[in-house]
Amino acid sequence: MRRKDREMDRNFGLHVIDKARFGVLTTIGEDGMPYSVPVSPARVGDSIYLHSAPEGRKIDNLKFNGAVTMVFVGDTHIPEPIQPEEFEALKAANQVSAVVANKFTTEFESAILTGTAVFVTFDEEKLKGLRAISEKLTPLNMPYFEAAAESGMARTVVIRIDIETLTAKRKKYDADGVEMKWGRME
Repeated sequence: MRRKDREMDRNFGLHVIDKARFGVLTTIGEDGMPYSVPVSPARVGDSIYLHSAPEGRKIDNLKFNGAVTMVFVGDTHIPEPIQPEEFEALKAANQVSAVVANKFTTEFESAILTGTAVFVTFDEEKLKGLRAISEKLTPLNMPYFEAAAESGMARTVVIRIDIETLTAKRKKYDADGVEMKWGRME
């Protein structure tokens, strides 16, 4: 990681994964080309579960090579725009560069993992993965989960990605406008 001053720990990375509504999965195909696709994952321990139709480029690539990378983005924040009168006051005080640079940035949280994807073949684990995804994304529909799983399981592929490496990064400012570095939480 180039910006070690923004590096966060593993638990922070897991937190980003858990709250992210989607992640971007990157696979490699037989042609050697990377292929990235947004997916709706859920984490159980040190594994990520996702579901898929049984056919497509993602499935073909995973059959060829199970090595994957996933990227997750947590909270982001773009600063409020500077107002013309604020800019003029800063200009008059010769303080433009100290303040304006912070208006052209984005606060963010991110996590990147590498791992190995495997196709889940046992119904018990498929249900575990589908349940985790459903609890994360559609918790209010859980009373109907069993019926939905029963009707769709035969045509749904469940993939488990075992996390091998995980890095996390954050750019965030405190209430005084000072960047919170080196894992500082508040």
